Amino acid sequence: MEKSHLIKTLRAREVLDCRGDPTVEVDVITDSGILGRADVPAGKSTGLHEASELRDGRSRYLGKGVRKAIQNVTEVIGPALVGRDVTQQRSCDEFMIELDGTENKSKLGANAIVGVSLAIAKAAANVLQIPLYKHLAGSQDKYFLPIPILDYIEGGKIASTDLDFQEHQTVPFGAKSFSEAMVMGSEVYHELGKMLEKKWGKHSLNVGVEGGYSPPGMTDPRQAFEIELSAIKEMGYEGKFCLSMDAAASHLYNAKTGKYNFRGSEISRDALIEIYQDLVSTFPLRSIEDPLQQEDYEGFAEVTKKLGIQIIGDDLFVTNPKRLEKGIKMGAANALLLKVNQIGTLSEAIDAAKLSFSNNYEVQVSERSAQTEDTWLAQVTVGLNAKQIKTGCPCRAERTAQYNELLRIEEELGSAAQYSSCKFFRA
Repeated sequence: MEKSHLIKTLRAREVLDCRGDPTVEVDVITDSGILGRADVPAGKSTGLHEASELRDGRSRYLGKGVRKAIQNVTEVIGPALVGRDVTQQRSCDEFMIELDGTENKSKLGANAIVGVSLAIAKAAANVLQIPLYKHLAGSQDKYFLPIPILDYIEGGKIASTDLDFQEHQTVPFGAKSFSEAMVMGSEVYHELGKMLEKKWGKHSLNVGVEGGYSPPGMTDPRQAFEIELSAIKEMGYEGKFCLSMDAAASHLYNAKTGKYNFRGSEISRDALIEIYQDLVSTFPLRSIEDPLQQEDYEGFAEVTKKLGIQIIGDDLFVTNPKRLEKGIKMGAANALLLKVNQIGTLSEAIDAAKLSFSNNYEVQVSERSAQTEDTWLAQVTVGLNAKQIKTGCPCRAERTAQYNELLRIEEELGSAAQYSSCKFFRA
């Protein structure tokens, strides 16, 4: 074992995420002075079964401080990891899981553990003098550049609109390369802004937490899809985009009544599925994330069978291999939304991705609403050969940081870069 591979020290600090809240940043430093640094994102729309963040409470940062998590990195996790090999990711991650000892990483904090896990991976890539994506992928000749899932109009918990569904997305599946997809996506985004301002007023240009427009007065997802398709057509890309959506239905669900709040009324699961069926038959809608509440495996299986499109489990699976395995056995969903901080270590997230691939489930790697400018998300997406990435609109620094990193990777790979294809995204 080379000395340069061994952990010498860990540091951690508070930095700000894109919502202006504190989050954890971790430095892993090897004996030879090689640095791996990673920031931890946070979610606003979170699943019940996610790994548990550790926040300080009290008045500082309105209770959202992360000094306790940082203390756990520097005083508990760090000293225990000194002398371990950064190239042995799984061994380090399993050690931290054991050190925490809880099912949801609530003792040390998932934000502490995942920050260390990602920083170790970045340190290993730096020690080996290769990009993180190559470190994760191992030896291979071809790499996929993902299809960007572009969140153009926001609702739900991430925007101040009257739209119940959280994200109304477009997918430039017809591009010949990732860079062309970004040209198309950027052009449509700006054209959409012009159309929204003209039809829905200047306040439509206000954006939600992921950069999507938030038109006041818009209540029907059909209105969002119609104007998105109009912008696509205006830019000459008709037939080269399809539509996608994150319903985030757990936040519409009333556990007491067993019904969903949609457009001012409480409706049954069957009625909500009928709404999805109508949307799929009316629009080129090819993917829905979390169409039902996070405990309804049977309902997910039903909607997957009935709609015949990509059905993504986010709150349902929370990047947890155990929950994913249950869903696979039941036929619930056919795709995984992968968020590393949902499960708490990079190794567990990789396990979830591999389980998905081996069972013909697609994998969409996703940001969180409280993202930072750290670009490990783009690197992990390519390293896993995931064919889709969801990281917001091409208009805010923490979002464009991921897209710009993917553009650099595409340039670096040259002919070894393939633009993704997904069986669900077709004209």
